[in-house]
Amino acid sequence: MNDARTAEKKIARRTEGRSTGRSLIASNRKARHDYAILDTYEAGISLTGTEVKSLRSGRASLVDGFATVSDDEVWLRNVHIAEYAEGTWTNHAPRRVRKLLLHRGEIERLAGRLHEGGLALIPLSLYFVDGRVKVELGLGRGKKEYDKRQTMAKRDADRELAVYAGRRAKGMS
Repeated sequence: MNDARTAEKKIARRTEGRSTGRSLIASNRKARHDYAILDTYEAGISLTGTEVKSLRSGRASLVDGFATVSDDEVWLRNVHIAEYAEGTWTNHAPRRVRKLLLHRGEIERLAGRLHEGGLALIPLSLYFVDGRVKVELGLGRGKKEYDKRQTMAKRDADRELAVYAGRRAKGMS
């Protein structure tokens, strides 16, 4: 019984400084504009210590990033995580290829859908969940220029309707 209490105290001490919940590091807003997102996946990411420290200060960019499946593993490419300012010779390369951590079934499903053609795996956001870095991947099909214009026109029309409904509710028009 005494051992159980000591173990609980050790766990409480270890998780004392950590924040719980989800805190956003970086998001790829342009991805939702350039791609029609069909499905999303949450994956862990294999990082070095200096990369995690750099991410804690919010220094990451997902703009040119994409993921590939090769040899039954998923790899994140072209994601920029800035070098850690206080890092020494152990610092990481900013655009290195990083391994993503997914279940085997998810990897096989992704590989099958990507093999169909016309689909891409794009990082949508990077965030902390209970002290661990996660990446939200979107399986998407590239939009044509007219699709983008259509989406923007629909968004503008919805915004105008919302403004009109708000004014009408207040009795202004």
